[in-house]
Formats: sequence, C-alpha cells, structure tokens
Amino acid sequence: MQGSGVVNHSRNLRRWTLTFIRSGNLPVHRLNMPSSVLQDEDIAGPIRERIALAVKDRKFRAEDVVKIVAGEEIQAIFCAKGILKPTISVRTARRWLNAMGYKYGRKAKGMYFDGHEREDVVAYRDAFVARWKEYEKRFQLFDNDGHELPSPKGFALPNGDMRFRLHLVTHDECIFYQNDKPGREWHKKRQHGAPTQKGEGQTVMVSDFLVPEWGRLVYEEKEIGYKEEARILLRPGKERDGYFAHEDLIRQVDHAIDVFELRTKGRVQALFMFDNAPSHMKRAPDALSARYLVKKPTKDWTLKGCGVRMRDGVMPDGSAQPFYWPENHPTHAGWFKGMEQIIRERGLWPARGKLKSQCDGFKCPPGRTDCCCRRLLFNQPDFVAQKPALQEFIEARGHLCDFYPKYHCELNFIEQYWGAAKLRYRALPRSANLEEMQKKVVECLADVPLISIQRYSNRSARFIDAYAKGLDGAEAIWANRKYHGHRTLPPDMISAVKKSVAEYRSSL
Repeated sequence: MQGSGVVNHSRNLRRWTLTFIRSGNLPVHRLNMPSSVLQDEDIAGPIRERIALAVKDRKFRAEDVVKIVAGEEIQAIFCAKGILKPTISVRTARRWLNAMGYKYGRKAKGMYFDGHEREDVVAYRDAFVARWKEYEKRFQLFDNDGHELPSPKGFALPNGDMRFRLHLVTHDECIFYQNDKPGREWHKKRQHGAPTQKGEGQTVMVSDFLVPEWGRLVYEEKEIGYKEEARILLRPGKERDGYFAHEDLIRQVDHAIDVFELRTKGRVQALFMFDNAPSHMKRAPDALSARYLVKKPTKDWTLKGCGVRMRDGVMPDGSAQPFYWPENHPTHAGWFKGMEQIIRERGLWPARGKLKSQCDGFKCPPGRTDCCCRRLLFNQPDFVAQKPALQEFIEARGHLCDFYPKYHCELNFIEQYWGAAKLRYRALPRSANLEEMQKKVVECLADVPLISIQRYSNRSARFIDAYAKGLDGAEAIWANRKYHGHRTLPPDMISAVKKSVAEYRSSL
C-alpha cells in the first residue's frame, strides 16, 4: 500500500490504540452518520448559554451565532478539544439553531411585561385583588359550560344598601382597521400576489360594555321593537367624528347606567370596571390636586388656569378647609391661600420655619413625606382620597366603580372578546367602503357567543386568583394554562407552579 491513505490509516490505528489503552473505549463506526460538535455537551452548553442571553437582549440573527463561535471563549474550548474551526457558515448557524430548538418566524405576542411587576404596580394590584375578593362575594358566577355556580350566603352590606346582587360591567375601546388581514395563509405555489391596499385603511372605533350574565349591555323589548344599547361606534379622525375624549366617556357611561337600570329594574348594583388609562383617571376640574399648587397667596388662581376654583379640603379634625380667602378679607379678598397657608392652618408647618415649595423635579427622598410643601400635601388624607371624575359620577348614581391595575390587560376579559371578533373580521373579504366595514364589525361582534364571554370572564378571574395566592405574572400565566378548567386555582398548586417556572427560568 502506498500513498496518503497508508499514512492516514496508520495514524488512525495509533490514535485508536492509545485511546483504548487510556480509557478502554473502542472506536465507533461512523460511516454514513452525521457528525456535529454540538453532540459534545462541553461545547454545546456554552454556545447554548450565549445564544439564550443574546436572544433575550435584542433581535437575534443567525449571523450572531457565527460571531459567538468565532469569539475567544468558544475558540478556547475548541482548542482544548483539538478542533480547528475558526468560524462557521451562516447556513451551519441556522442548522445549529434548529437543532437547539429555535425556529425562524414571526414571534407570537404574549402578555406585556413593561412595568407589569414594577413595585408601585404590584402594590396597586395587591390592593385591587383584595377589593375584588369582596366584590366577588356578590357576583353570580358561572362555570365554563355556562351553568350558574351556587350563590354565596348573604351578609351585611355597608351603608345599609339592600341591593345584594352585584353585576360586573367591564368597559374597553377597540379599533378595527379596514385592511386588517391575516399575515399568512395557504396559497397555490407560483401564484402571483393580488394587488393590495397600502396602509391600514379606514378605521372604526368601538366603545362597549360586557356583563358576564348576558353579554353586551343591551335592553330590548322585542314585542314593541324597542332597543337601547350602551355601545358607541365612532369613526376616529380629525376630519371625521373626532376623538373619543373623557367627556364622551362620561356621556356614554351615563347612558350605560340608564340601560343597566332598565335591564335590572333598579334592583341590582353595578360594578363598572375600566382600564387604568389617563383619560379614565382624569379628575374633575375642581378636584384636590397638589401637583400644580403655588406656595404663596395668588389672585385669581385656578388649577392649570381652568377657571374653576378648587373644592374645599378637609382639616385633620374632619371640618372643611376653604383654599380661598373670603371675599371680605381686608387684603386678599378671594385670593388662593397658597400651600404655606394651607399647611399652617392644618398645624403641619415645621418648627424650623422653612419648607421649600417642591424638591427638584418633584423627586423627593425615598420615604420622606414632609420634605417640601407639595409632598406634604400630596400625602394628606383628603388629597390621597381624591377620586377620578368618572368614579365620582358613577358613585353619585348609586353604583360602584374601580380600575384595573396598569399593564394588566389579562384582567379585563373584554380584551379576549375583541380578539374573537377581530379573528372573524379578518376572515371576511375586504370592505369596499366605511358603511360596509361598520356593518361587518357589528356582525362580527354579535357573532361571539355568550358562553365564550363567560369563559373569558373565568380566565381573567383565574389570573386575579393567582395574584391573590401570591404568584407573579409569569407564574400566573403558567398556572392559567395548566388549570384552565376552573374559575379559581387549586390551593395546593402554588409550590408546583413556582417550581416549574423556576426550572424554566434557570434553563434560559
């Protein structure tokens, strides 16, 4: 035998013999078998860890795997293993990503976590869950088949309110787009794409209320052809119907309460729930607010120059405290008193005699409540207890109002109702005009059955129950998927959920 084949064969025999003497391992026959460095966990492990970190930080590409392999750390591992592979091709990088469980495509959207577990948001969520558990005692609950669950036993209600039954009425707004179509679909190979409209097209905004007991908030007498509904359809835009403002919502809520009381004959109290959006949390023009108060007496002062005087505050002893001097005052008739005078009347001015108007940028030292005039008033009970105008309006009509925590759209079950309607809408042919589009939107909304709405409500209730049991957002998602057949989560599942989520997080 001559040539390079003899030399290679001799080297293989020598290597196999030394390997057998040192470890007792015989050579493995690899004819027609694929070979990859990823089969060595000492190599695959570090590569997998670096890919997992890169995927979390930014948009990830196959080219990033090429850079990881060419890096000093992975090359050092290759050198120790006797592998001469200074880099890999992009095609090899794609194969490696597939082998490690990654796939290329449009990433599905999950629950938003921008601020979901922020300290102040979690504090509000905990307080909201505690309130919700009290509300829930008065709800009529349903299982996932639409059957009524046993009603709770009666108990005394505050303020002597005799209307025991409480109906959840949740609100939200949604926009439908004329050119909203599925991004992917089955089509014939080599089929040329049809011309499509550019942009989103015209829009229709829907503002509506859902009630688990009967679905949409509607009152109807079919015998006489009478129908009242709370829903509003709007064509948003500067040159169209304008935009849905706070005042528009107040008017819609006023009508929604009329519809609710028609439907229930005034025998049931409603709990109106809204997202924690700035337009929903807007306060009345005369509401107490320490944010823009001036320190010294000022003539003709109103909050943000709105022209409406701020309402009276409440002294520590419970008596009213006017924030404006009386009209017969010798030097400041009708003037705004200013923060310093308001604080002095409450007996809270510091003994040192000085207190600045506001800390720089209103960024006060953590834990301090008396570092400046604004922070001191900001923490006064009457300022803290100031409610949004929407809540004041609803409570003035004898019903309850509350707001979901920020970044917690999973708690508002109407979001799933919008999704179900949009799924139906996107399956329809494109609308030729606005009238046709509006008709299709109404039909798609009506096509969502009551049983689905009740299941959406139960899903949101499971999230609230998960937070009540001490789970965070990721743990609540895992628990909701596993125990989706119940309205509440089993009490013994907390340790199992936390263990599973912890194992998943450690594997990333």
